[in-house]
Formats: sequence, structure tokens, C-alpha cells
Amino acid sequence: MLKTIKIENFRSFQSFELQQLGRINLLVGKNNIGKTSILEAIQLLCSRNNLDSLRQTMTNRSEYFFDDERSERKLRSAQDLDVRHLFYGHEIELGSKFSITGTNGNIQEELIVSIEVRKTSSKESLSLSPEFLYDEVPDALRELDFSIKWNYGREEKPWKLPLSANGGLPIEDYTRQLRRDTNNSSPKIQFVTSSSLGTEKMIELFDQIVLTPEEKLVEQALHRIDSKIQRIAPVSSRKFRYSLDSRGGFFVLLSDSNQRVPIGSMGDGIWRILGLALATVCAKDGYLFVDEIDTGLHFTAMSDMWKLIWDTAKRLNVQVFATTHNSDCWTSLTSIAEQEDTIEDGIRIHRIEKGKETSVVFTEPQIVIAAEREIEVR
Repeated sequence: MLKTIKIENFRSFQSFELQQLGRINLLVGKNNIGKTSILEAIQLLCSRNNLDSLRQTMTNRSEYFFDDERSERKLRSAQDLDVRHLFYGHEIELGSKFSITGTNGNIQEELIVSIEVRKTSSKESLSLSPEFLYDEVPDALRELDFSIKWNYGREEKPWKLPLSANGGLPIEDYTRQLRRDTNNSSPKIQFVTSSSLGTEKMIELFDQIVLTPEEKLVEQALHRIDSKIQRIAPVSSRKFRYSLDSRGGFFVLLSDSNQRVPIGSMGDGIWRILGLALATVCAKDGYLFVDEIDTGLHFTAMSDMWKLIWDTAKRLNVQVFATTHNSDCWTSLTSIAEQEDTIEDGIRIHRIEKGKETSVVFTEPQIVIAAEREIEVR
């Protein structure tokens, strides 16, 4: 597990550090303070040589533009990530750099991203992307590289990805190659956004746990929210059509009914719990990130939600990072802090404050006292 995280010049953080990390880490603070950016930074560090998470994050934030020149030439990918928004101040120039460092005891992992002058020939730099035709590359493309270097115990050779004429990163041209070169020992990572997981992703995760002990954990999680739920199963998309943002693709069997019921009929809370349960079990020996973890959940379900995540994370060796604005969400953590032996692994609340270079950390005893005395930690 990560024990500390240091972020420099990434998004809204010029310099920031999270200390005393535990197995569950709940980030709180005002709007637009950077809680989601911290999740993204840790995810990027833990993703290692896989840029899929970077592409997904920036696409979700609409941080991209279309290269008109490449569109006119009908090249396969004309979408460029606007990487300026990854750097503090939303501007890049030669020498711009951000870094994310994680430590666990004497072990240090580091990601360094910088803007550098291209030192090799353009032909060599573009070798990652066979679809890119060298003769069609504009002159401006030959000037700067988006350099990515990972240090995991030993320094890795940096990837140098050419920026487009507009200063964007044509990410689709590189993600497949970088994904192939990813070390098989990279930890598993699951990121649940505030809008929950989509149907396709949910079915993909469910397929990973079918006929395993983890499938039973998912059923138990749903049973906590609705005791009538006995079983759950996905259905073939060829038989049932559903939109990407629908609450479909699954049926549940209820104890008081002989018919299977579409999960969409059960409400948003069941869908959210299903997503959290699937994401947690599929992050085994890795990391779970959840933005606005309380989304769609009634305050009476919060304690059961935390119990589910805590038990599963402990059993499967998952470190959890989540955000919330909800008072019921953080006070519900006291039910675990009071009843469980959490001191070794740790449950932490981190308050993020504007202008502060470290978070304000609340440990288990402090969380319990704050909840009992109605002290505001957010």
C-alpha cells in the first residue's frame, strides 16, 4: 500500500502531499479544491506504462480537440488530448514538468512528465505509430515531445510522444502500443466516477468474477441493500438493447417473486452498490478510486456500503481512495472504526484545503470523536 503521495505542478497543485495513507482514504473539502485531481494523479502513477487511464480521464473532462488538418487527410485518429490542462497553470512550454511520487517504506515509485525538445529524428519518434505517415507530418510536429518516465525501483527508459502542430497529444496512436508494453506485474486499477459505471463496463467486470468466490461477495453486497435479492446475472446485449448510460444489462431474482426483474427497476442505489462491489473485487491486489462515493445512496445505506468496501478491501488487498461532500458518508465510517481492528491498515479522512501543501489527516480515534461531538471535518 502507498503510505505517502507527493504531487508537483499537476493540475491545480503546485506542490501537495498526502501523508499517513491507510487502506481506506476518504478525501473531503470544498468544491473545486482538487479532490478528483488527486484521485487522477494517484491513478496515473499506479497505471504504469498504460496510458488508457490518461485518455479516459481527459476525455471525460472534455480536455481534447480535433486536428482539422488530420481530419481533412482522413487519418484514423484526429482527436488530440489538450495536455496543457495537466500542468499547473494550464500552460506548457519547453521545460514544463509535473511529477507524482508514491512511497511505501523504502520503496519509491515516481512518474515524471515533461515537455522536451525532440532530440531524435521525427521518423524514430513516430515509430510507435505505424498509421502516421512521415511525409504528412507538419513541421511544427518535429519540435516538442511529451516525455513520460516511470521509476519503479529502477529508472525506466522514458516514452517520448510527439506533440501535434497544435500542441496536442494524438493519444489514440500510442495507447495500443503502450498497453502492449505494460509490465504484467502492474497492479489492477478500477475508477468509479460520480456518474457510476456504464452497462458495458459492469458486464465486463462481472464476466471476470463469474463462478468465483468473488461473485458471492457481489450478491451479498446487494443483499445488504435489499434483503429480497437472491441472485443477479448479466444478459446478452444481442437479446436486449440498451444505451451506454442506461441502468440495464442485468436481472435479479427476488425472494418474493417467480420472475426475474430488470435491475433498472430497483433504483439507482442498487446500481451504485453493484458498481462499487464489482469494482472492489476486480481491483484485487490493486487500487480502487471512487469519485463522490455516496452518489445515489440513502444515508441509511452508507454504513453497509463502507462495511462492504472495508471487508472486501481487507480480504483482497485493495487500497481505496474516495471523495465525498456528504456528512452522513464520513460519519458512517465510525461504525467500522469503532468495531474493527483498523489501526494497522488504517482508515483515514484527509481534508484538502486551498493553499495548503498537505492535507489535514483524521485517524480512526479522531473520526469517532468528531462524529460523537458533531465536529465538522469537511
